[in-house]
Amino acid sequence: MTTRVIIVRHGESTYNVERRVQGHCDKSTLTEKGRSMAVQVGAALKELTFDAIYASPLQRASQTAALIAEQLPNAPTITTTEQLKEINLPWWEELLFDDVISKFPEEYRQWRDAPHQLKMTIDDRDFFPVADLYEQAKRFWNQTLPQHANQTLLVVAHSGINRALINTAIGLKPEDYQRLDQSNCGITVLNFSGGLGDQVQIESLNLTAHLGTPIPKPKSDDVVRLLLVRHGETQWNREGRFQGQIDVPLNENGQRQGDQAGEFLKSVKIDAAVSSSMARPKETAERILQHHAGISLQLRDDLREISHGTWEGKLEAEIRADYPGLLDQWQSHPETVQMPEGENLNDVWTRAIAGWQAIVEQAQPGTTTLVVAHDAINKAILCHVAGLGPESFWNFKQGNGAVSVIDYPQGAKADPILRAGNITVHLGGVLDKTAAGAL
Repeated sequence: MTTRVIIVRHGESTYNVERRVQGHCDKSTLTEKGRSMAVQVGAALKELTFDAIYASPLQRASQTAALIAEQLPNAPTITTTEQLKEINLPWWEELLFDDVISKFPEEYRQWRDAPHQLKMTIDDRDFFPVADLYEQAKRFWNQTLPQHANQTLLVVAHSGINRALINTAIGLKPEDYQRLDQSNCGITVLNFSGGLGDQVQIESLNLTAHLGTPIPKPKSDDVVRLLLVRHGETQWNREGRFQGQIDVPLNENGQRQGDQAGEFLKSVKIDAAVSSSMARPKETAERILQHHAGISLQLRDDLREISHGTWEGKLEAEIRADYPGLLDQWQSHPETVQMPEGENLNDVWTRAIAGWQAIVEQAQPGTTTLVVAHDAINKAILCHVAGLGPESFWNFKQGNGAVSVIDYPQGAKADPILRAGNITVHLGGVLDKTAAGAL
């Protein structure tokens, strides 16, 4: 079973422009730009067929949902639900963010650095806004998913509740609230294998290219930014053959994907570039860098793909025959598998994260570094960025030629933010249509 859920944040609102806290307040409406953004989302999604549309009842979200639905052929009726309302911040709502920072310095520090600790009072009752929001998100999933097995849903809501929806789906806690980003009218795609608590895949996170912005813009000039790219397709990817550390080159489509990624990132300033030392990511990186003269490519062995040992060169059917039960274990509990004569995920985690941290520490504030590697390596890095471990390996999809965006707002020693994940729009649309072959 797969239930696909497309999550969209509302378009630009009047309070967004004023930099004013919205929360439960329903005075904020879409700007003209916000209305145009909603129409652009509808155009990006018009090839999909939706079985249901759910929206927050707050007008900035319900207006966005209505404008999207107008662009969709045979759109279902929109269902509004209180479970999609924005986070409740009664002390701050309608205040400018600058006033919140000056009047509530300790609470704002908690909001930024320890959101699970933020406490407010309403009607003489203390409550924790972020923790309450997570419970609200869980209620939505538990009530909605059982009604829509094998269907496609559209959910239109807000930055805070969208984060809580995504985070609860993949097992993140309230303290991880700030780790993932949601831009106005950004598109996120989740694939559920069952209900909440079953395996969930983030197919893509916070797509913005349909709005004319290939990747989300940095929120300040001193951010350390990394662009994480998976190499283009190989023939073994196409065949579904495990390649691991066998140095299979890009096929013709993989070369084209490298060129498409380069064109997609052409307008993005790149200051440094790093690749796995293997041929397929190295060529992908070189094709991207054709548009960025003067950038030398650093190669790292610790970014090489997982060693599959004796699985390398084999198809799934051959592995099932030769190693009964082990492939199913890899697909359900990957953190428990030792590849025969190869690596386990703890091995991959240790070297991939060490290499990643070294790259982050070398980067200067205000710069962007391109990093090109492999499926397993990229999944390990994305889990690390999100605060997840090897047991969450399958939560992140990595398509050939896909781009992810990671920002470190306060440098290498602070928590990173995943601004966008597995962008493949430059390869054929909102959904990832790249080869679903073996690693």
